[in-house]
Amino acid sequence: MNKNLSGNSITRKKALKHIAAGTAAVVAAPFAIPSFASAKTSARDHHITLAMVGGAHIHAPDFANRMARAENVTTKYIWDPSRDTAERRREVTGGQIAENVSQIANDPEVDGVVICSQTNLHTELVPELARAGKHLFIEKPVGLNGSEAAAIAEIVNETGVIFQTGYFMRSQAVNLKIKQLIADGALGDITRIRLSNVHSGAIGGWFDGEWRWMADVEQAGVGAFGDLGSHVFDLLLWFMEGDKPEACTGHIGTVLNRYPGCDEYGEGMVRFESGAVAVVAGGWVDHANPNQVEISGTKGHLRVTNGRLYLRIPQMDADASQAWDDLPESLKHPIELFFDAVAGTENVPLITADEAAKVNNLVTQIYNAHEQSIWVEL
Repeated sequence: MNKNLSGNSITRKKALKHIAAGTAAVVAAPFAIPSFASAKTSARDHHITLAMVGGAHIHAPDFANRMARAENVTTKYIWDPSRDTAERRREVTGGQIAENVSQIANDPEVDGVVICSQTNLHTELVPELARAGKHLFIEKPVGLNGSEAAAIAEIVNETGVIFQTGYFMRSQAVNLKIKQLIADGALGDITRIRLSNVHSGAIGGWFDGEWRWMADVEQAGVGAFGDLGSHVFDLLLWFMEGDKPEACTGHIGTVLNRYPGCDEYGEGMVRFESGAVAVVAGGWVDHANPNQVEISGTKGHLRVTNGRLYLRIPQMDADASQAWDDLPESLKHPIELFFDAVAGTENVPLITADEAAKVNNLVTQIYNAHEQSIWVEL
């Protein structure tokens, strides 16, 4: 029998116990960058000192590179439960390996931290760091389930530290344009949405080695559906801001069983108060993903195919015969927006901890709905 990283065998039922635990409702707070952040960094001429706390996530090497390249960032510490992992990240970022997290929390020179640990460590790491006033970039998912993410959001809101997470799709020009079209009413009343975020990771064995923990639901909180689906669930809730999701269901499955106890694909369905319905795909067993977005409304239709936006909106003389290229400028990567916010830049479009917790909770409830073969009221 295959084993997880701690050496214990996992069944599907056991692996989903964390997912089934998350039922907390999360109330969104208004977006704001805490005022003390600007005061704290202004005396340093917008130069900031960060630490990487946990370097095990598959995105940690990229984040380490971005920390190293940023002209206004100094990385003072790297910490990970694995000394080897910490050393690999330190080779890129510079700085020193911290003996423990308290060393980072107690150092007044450290402005913020980038948390890229296994998800099951987040609830241990966040309280000490947040209460020490360290601003937080937490790679998604924020918690093992919705209730953990809500508890983390509560600590963030209580302490007033800056928060950001890695939902990078909000920064893409095509999605900024879609958000604008929906907000402006160009599509009319939205009736249906289809979103897809998939790759061939399980087919290609991406999680066979260093990233194996990400296919262990005990440590990651989710399998393939939650891992990739959470990005487009974030887009969905962002696109439909102001229209509350009221119920969800889904089907989540395994076909290769390459990582026992870990799902490999799924589809979730969400019904909104307006009557709009969304279907969201996430998985690691797709060879291609040409059609990422499709949205229909009473005044028009849009789709994103191979990254290009196509509109059929009569009032805009848009007939979908060619891609729509009048797009806004893309935003920076979320971690670079975090750097700017910590350095004191105002009005940075961050993702709030409450928003991240809502995504976490929605994913949790779709797993619950699948397990029980029901619609879950939100």
